[in-house]
Amino acid sequence: MAETLQMEGLGFEVPVGSIDGELKKLWEADEASTNASLMNFAVYSEDPGSLVRNSGIVREFTEEHACRAILIAMDREAGEADIHAWITAHCHLAHGRKSVCCEQIAFLLRGTAAGRMRNTVFAHLASDLPLVFWWQGELTDLFEESLYRLIDRFVFDSADWEDPAEGFARIREAAEDVQHRIVVQDLSWTRSNHFRLAVAALFDDLVAQRAIPEIEEVRIVAQPGHRTAALLMLAWLATQAQWRPGLELGLAAERAEGCDECHLFESRGGKSVTARIDWDAEGAPLGLLEIGAPDLMLRISREPGDTHLVHRLERAGHVLEQCGPADPDESAELVGSQLSRGGRNSLFRKVWPAFFDLLGAG
Repeated sequence: MAETLQMEGLGFEVPVGSIDGELKKLWEADEASTNASLMNFAVYSEDPGSLVRNSGIVREFTEEHACRAILIAMDREAGEADIHAWITAHCHLAHGRKSVCCEQIAFLLRGTAAGRMRNTVFAHLASDLPLVFWWQGELTDLFEESLYRLIDRFVFDSADWEDPAEGFARIREAAEDVQHRIVVQDLSWTRSNHFRLAVAALFDDLVAQRAIPEIEEVRIVAQPGHRTAALLMLAWLATQAQWRPGLELGLAAERAEGCDECHLFESRGGKSVTARIDWDAEGAPLGLLEIGAPDLMLRISREPGDTHLVHRLERAGHVLEQCGPADPDESAELVGSQLSRGGRNSLFRKVWPAFFDLLGAG
């Protein structure tokens, strides 16, 4: 029963049919100067105990992003079908007084109530505002056309999926729907943002630029649970350098003996490029990217828990080393940083052909 769950932080429970009226009463009783919303921000989980955790995430999220938050927890295993709803507001202080408050509506849907998600939950979106939808966990059959056509930006984390190839098949179908332009954002892609920026910055060096046709090896070290982040970063390198898929995996293993996962590419000039991915369970989600050519080594590294990357470029006595920011580890912070940048995430879509080939989902 919903009463047995710890619901602290969700505000007070209201009948679903009375949500709008109760929200109006909430604001009439509050002295906050502003009820702010720049977007609808929905967070969905099929873990029925996720509401309290996600309410804490939204409380921090609204410090930087004004929104109407809609939390959705789905208990698909419950035998009894019902829906419970709670409302609250997250307010932040300025000069010792409440300044800006953001509404939050939380829903717990049980059993066959799943079929009423669109009619009940999405009836409470703030009109004329875009919908950012953060799906947590495995991508299930509830992500289908009638849902994704309501969404403007869809955020997910492929690191949570048991079968990324199947999950990306669903994502690709939504992204290629010509009747609806949805922006898709994988947090596994966001995790490599500062690695990619660091590589681009190091290749601004003329010494490194001249070595691009000579690149012959790439090494990535990542946590085992972040394979898609590693593959996405490798796909980005291959796409930007215009490398083509090379030899079959068996031959790649011979060329890169001892690596945990091996791939081969062929450069534009016909040169073989060996790529190896090694796993480090104790390291950072993405801990190392090395790009090697004769007399050249480009290295981006991060220690676990460190908020900075170390960038190093070496070639024939020419050494450049500096530090730069690292992407956060927490999913909520990754969502916030991506929303701060905005955009349609076209580069993510650009690397899909190479990524799907590496993933085996082409």
